[in-house]
Amino acid sequence: MKSATLKDSYRSEASLLAAQLARLKRRNLYFVAGEITSFIAMLGFIVLATTLHNATWTLWLAAVCLALYVIIRRFDVQNEAATTAIDQLRQAYEDEARYLEGDFTPFDDGACHADAHHPFALDLDIFGRSSLFHRLNRTVSTGGSHSLAQSLTCLPGSTPQAKAEVEQKRDAIDELATKQTWRMHFIAQGKGKAGGIDSARLTQAIAAASTVNIPRFATAFLPFALACASIVGFFASVLLAIFTPLDANIPIWWGMINFFAVMLLCAKPLRAVSKTANLLHSELTACVQLLTLITAEEMRAALNKQLKTELEGALHAFKQLEQTVGSLDRRSNILGLMFANALFLSDFFLVRKFLKWQDSNLQRFPQWVDSLSQMDALVSLGTFRYNHPEAVQPQIEDTPHIVYHATNLRHPFLGTKAVGNDLQIRQGQYHIVTGANMAGKSTFLRCVGINYVLAMAGLPVFASEMRVSCFWLFSSMRTTDDLTHGISYFNAELLRLEQLIDYCQQHPNTFIILDEILKGTNSLDKLNGSRLFLQTMSQMPASGIVATHDLELSKLEDEDSARFANYCFEIELGNDVTYSYRITRGVAKNQNATFLLKKILNR
Repeated sequence: MKSATLKDSYRSEASLLAAQLARLKRRNLYFVAGEITSFIAMLGFIVLATTLHNATWTLWLAAVCLALYVIIRRFDVQNEAATTAIDQLRQAYEDEARYLEGDFTPFDDGACHADAHHPFALDLDIFGRSSLFHRLNRTVSTGGSHSLAQSLTCLPGSTPQAKAEVEQKRDAIDELATKQTWRMHFIAQGKGKAGGIDSARLTQAIAAASTVNIPRFATAFLPFALACASIVGFFASVLLAIFTPLDANIPIWWGMINFFAVMLLCAKPLRAVSKTANLLHSELTACVQLLTLITAEEMRAALNKQLKTELEGALHAFKQLEQTVGSLDRRSNILGLMFANALFLSDFFLVRKFLKWQDSNLQRFPQWVDSLSQMDALVSLGTFRYNHPEAVQPQIEDTPHIVYHATNLRHPFLGTKAVGNDLQIRQGQYHIVTGANMAGKSTFLRCVGINYVLAMAGLPVFASEMRVSCFWLFSSMRTTDDLTHGISYFNAELLRLEQLIDYCQQHPNTFIILDEILKGTNSLDKLNGSRLFLQTMSQMPASGIVATHDLELSKLEDEDSARFANYCFEIELGNDVTYSYRITRGVAKNQNATFLLKKILNR
């Protein structure tokens, strides 16, 4: 399916949902009118009962109107919930259509995950406005956002299990990509809560609630048996007071003793738990909705057995906790609390329920939140897979050496304007790329890096064909000074290159992407330093691509053709500059800086 067809499909779904939304809103007006009418009618019949003689029938009609009001109100609440859900789903489809038009503003750009010292994230535009994360991100939780960021920055590298990890993730993404309707319902869940589910706050709140000093006796059998006996005894005394000469004060005193005993033992710890639990209600409700979606029958094939069992257990535990938190919220009704404790010792059983949940589930709670976050990130990756049918799955090579072979490799950000290039690089080899300004060197370097990131994240790549092994990645393309810490541009370059050397020593089989080494010094010093650096790096278990304006560096191929190969982006100079953006073998002959400057001066 082409991008234009996909966009039309999203727009069509959004239009159908908008029409459905309009019907629900009209229906809401009818419900409101019905509620007002039934309520006024109920009041009218009650007034008639007080003015008419022997008009018992008016009370019956008032009761019917009250029942009708309750029924209509219930339908109104359901209709309102359906309206909200449809509106969120419509928004999700609209946002996907906007994405295909190049508008990423509905999605978070992941700037909070940016790290200037990361091996490659800054150079390859992983985070920030119009970045890879900005295009991928459909997460509905902060944990999902973090998990997605890790997918793009914590690559498996050159480890024995790397290929299996990538392929397992790719299978899950491919499966999710086929479940387009399900994914849209999942994404729509995030439209109703600003900032999404706060996974960290959820975990911290549960941890904080667990530290509250709650009396453990509630979980013992004897207190439980005494509580049940007290409830039975209370109701027995009520019946005896009604049907026998038993003093009516006995059940009253019994209820009062029940109330004060429970309040004395449970009120303080429950208030402390409630302060934390009140923050959880909306988060828990959203989590339950997501887990219900994830564990639905249609999703069973998309989840491996371990993850499915994990998330089913999480759903059961989250539902129990949601019910407990709801009970804690209802304690704010003082009158209801008095009756509930006097008649049913409700606070005692609430403490018992919370403690039992804590004992059974507290240790696994962070793991469940993490599993939900991973699934959240996979939905984003599956959506990207679905939105880009033009991309192809790379072949992952099972070898400890660096392999990067690609045909018609394109930068994913450029869309139809992208010019494809081929790349074949092997272990221990360095490509030295020369070319004029704006000829395409830096774009090509980023294209090579970002497609590798996509491949390692389990996503398709923007090429006709790609074979790649699992290796480490390091780039140096956007070094900047830091005057607040007294670091000059040249010093910043040296620090980055030192970081690169340390990284390669710790991570054998690193693919290096460099753009203009030592820009912060004079030409001769730059050339000598660059030669020395590349000759030293060529002795390490690494490979890479180096873009440079120093044509003298191309002589390294003459000195060691097994390790160094020259490529270039050539331009044509005539009345104007013609850029082909095609990489070819050899060294660039034409430069454009003087040519373009003369044109400016001649104006």
